[in-house]
Formats: sequence, structure tokens, C-alpha cells
Amino acid sequence: MSKRKITIVGGGQSGLQLGCGLLSNGYDVEIVQNRTADEIRAGKVLSSQCMFGEALANERELGLNFWDAECPTVDSINFCVPAPDGSGNKAIDWNGKLDRAGRSVDQRVKIPRWLTEFERRGGTITIRDAGIDDLEAYAKSSDLVIVAAGKGEIARLFERDAEKSPFDKPQRALALTYVKGMLPRADHSAVSFNLIPTVGEYFVFPALTVNGPCDIMVFEGIPGGPMDCWKDVKTPAEHLAKSLWVLDTFLPWEAERNRNVTLTDDNGILAGAFAPTVRKPIGRLPSGAPVLGMADAVVLNDPITGQGSNNASKAAKAYLDAILAHGNRPYDAAFMQATFDGYWNYAQYVTGWTNALLQPPPPHVLNIMGAAQAYPELAKRIANGFDNPPDFFPWFAIPEEADAYLKKLAA
Repeated sequence: MSKRKITIVGGGQSGLQLGCGLLSNGYDVEIVQNRTADEIRAGKVLSSQCMFGEALANERELGLNFWDAECPTVDSINFCVPAPDGSGNKAIDWNGKLDRAGRSVDQRVKIPRWLTEFERRGGTITIRDAGIDDLEAYAKSSDLVIVAAGKGEIARLFERDAEKSPFDKPQRALALTYVKGMLPRADHSAVSFNLIPTVGEYFVFPALTVNGPCDIMVFEGIPGGPMDCWKDVKTPAEHLAKSLWVLDTFLPWEAERNRNVTLTDDNGILAGAFAPTVRKPIGRLPSGAPVLGMADAVVLNDPITGQGSNNASKAAKAYLDAILAHGNRPYDAAFMQATFDGYWNYAQYVTGWTNALLQPPPPHVLNIMGAAQAYPELAKRIANGFDNPPDFFPWFAIPEEADAYLKKLAA
């Protein structure tokens, strides 16, 4: 019997992870990718990608964890809210240790290495900006086509799911700044998450980039507010200066860590915005042939909860398991829908939690985040929810459940 052929459009976290997993199980896999490894390595940063225990375990299981020895660990989640009086003090400040350390590897480091590994394992890489006609050709020559990336006409194949997508426009003005020279936290490393009411959010964590260890700043500005401030920034130096202005203005304790920082490189910056969107997982080509969407192509969340690369890894794992369990049966629309539904059983919690944090926090969430100062057990549970978001439900989402849980902690 000939090998089953699977074509994956998009060579990012999900596409390459799935591709390597399929190769290890005897499939014929082609990845269609619009940039070469050298172009990615020399280009702008792609994301902030702080990955937690379960996603890292998926990489380890496939032998893709090439940076464990050199990548700094993320050992905890730290949460701060500035005092509303403008004093520069903290109204809320707590830390929760992670059961399993997180890590962040710049995708300009990771993706080129994984492309090389994919080819070493026998996969085929095609450098092409694929369009609809290309997908038609892949559908004819492959048993299954998976779209793990997509803008323009490919993205339009997947219909927006209005029931699962409460927003039709961006909820945050986003910016990334990769820096060297930041003072480390005093005790242990963390995702230092700062919530500035009516302004936005700022979080920062250690990472590995193209020239060694660094820290990644992530800015999430509420549209129209003072942190929605990136449109007129023209140069890398201006981007860094604007980053430091935000910290000086709103987060003096973070500003103190950044007195002597420099950019990792001129490409270590990014700014933009997008609407969080869930799409229907089956795209129909003009010929009628179905293609299956995966990861960001169909479930695109705001980065406020740091779940993007984690979601991509978990989607790749869910799709790999579904393909292996399906055996030699045809990859029809029923298979595609069931595969996505299996992933959505998990991802719905990530999307629900992320979308909730984009809204002004309701009283019960403020109670939870404040109570974590008094209850280390609660701080630890919130921290580890970043690795397992379903654990936030129902107690984080429903006021009565939150009240009951806090009463139990106080007993």
C-alpha cells in the first residue's frame, strides 16, 4: 500500500509540528511555506510565543525541543495592578509558581531549525505563496490538505463563525519589543503581567532570540487610549522609546528594570492589531473539494493570555492524534469536522477566557485577582491555568461559582 500523502499549507508552530509527527508515523508530507528559512531568520519577529508545560511536552515527545539547555525558563506568573491614586504603588501584587517551567524561543530561531529537521526526516518543503489554484492542485495530488496559515484568498475560504466570534474589530493595539539588558526579577523568573485599568495590559518574560537570551515586552493598548500609541512610530529607536515611555508613565516598577535596555536587533519589534476570530474549519474549493483549517487559520485569539503558540501546539497534537486514529479511511468532511470539534472541546475554554479578559473585568474577577494576594493556593491555580485554561471554568467565569470558591478558600 502506498503512503498517504498530506499537504500542509503553512510552516509555523502548528504546521511543522504536525508535519514532523506525521513523518514519524510513515506519512508522505509536503509543507508549503511562503518564506525560506534564511528569510525568516533575517526577518522581523513573528510573535511573543511564551509556551507552557503541556505545549512544550508536545514538542519534546516529537524530539523538537532543541533549546532546553540554552533557553531561559519562565518559572511563575506575577500579576500587578497599579494603585488608582497615581502614587506609583501597587494595588494588587502576587506571584504563582508554575508546576512546569515555560519557555519562549523566538520563531526566527525555531522555525528555520524545524524546517531543516522536517527535511532531514524526509519531508518535502515547497516555497510558494499558495493561492486557491494551488490548493486545487494539492487537493488532487494529496489525500488531505490542511491549511495552517492563510491571508487573503486562502483565509476567505474559512467562513467566520459568528456564534463563536463576539468581536468584529481589534480589541487591542498590539506591540512587541525584544530587548537585552533588562534587570532580572529578584527571586525567580516570571511572566510579569500588569493590568492598567482603562489603559491596557503589559507583560514581559525572558526568552531566547537570534543573538542569545533576551526579554520580550508585550503591550496591549485599549483602542483610543494612551497605549494605542504605535501608529506614528517610524524607526526601531522610536519604537523602543515609546515602549519605555509607557513604562515610565504607568508602571514605574517595570521602568526601573529597563534603565539600560537596548533592542536585541532592529527586527526585534512589531506593532499591529487584529480582530479575534473563530472560523468554520472546512473550506470548500471552487471544485467542491474540502480543505481543513488548523490553529490560527480557524481559531485566532488575542495574545492577552499568551495562548497563541500553545494553541498551535495543542491543535497540531489533536490533529495528529485524529489522523492516526482514522487509519486508511477517507478524509472526508465528516472527518474534518470531527477533528476540529475534538480540538474545539479544548480551545473553546481558551477563547472564552481570552475574550473575557478583553472586556472590563466584572466584580467577581476583580475579587478573584485581589484574593490571590491572600491565598497562595489561588495564585498558584491561576498561574497554572495558563498551561490548562479549562481549569478556569466554571469558577472564573460565573459569579456564583467564584463566590463559592472564595468562601471555600477562606474557610
